[in-house]
Amino acid sequence: MTTRYEGGCHCGAVRFRIDVDDHRALTCNCSMCSKKGFLHVIVPPERFAILRGEDALAVYTFNTRTAKHMFCKTCGIHPFYRPRSHPNDWDVNALCLDDGAAARFRVEPFDGANWEASVDAIRDKHS
Repeated sequence: MTTRYEGGCHCGAVRFRIDVDDHRALTCNCSMCSKKGFLHVIVPPERFAILRGEDALAVYTFNTRTAKHMFCKTCGIHPFYRPRSHPNDWDVNALCLDDGAAARFRVEPFDGANWEASVDAIRDKHS
């Protein structure tokens, strides 16, 4: 069964919607995720929509420049991004979903500190 969630950044400038079947999220120990506290829910583009605030987003890239880390220019919150592991999909921060929806997700670890050795495990589950 598909569940629809909405969420956004702290100041409300950015709002989005996702549809999920599998309430599974990943916690990652890479340098980026461990610093910003991202709880990953990867969804295909047809299950994601920016409702408002696309113009309020800034993009940060590093290393391979594949991942597009998006954050609100006003409050600095990272509600979603285009992940390196799934560059055509969206990776939503479950902690940015409304009404404490993150608590509904089963959290699994991902060893992003050893990305190259670990990425195939999540590509298989989220493709």
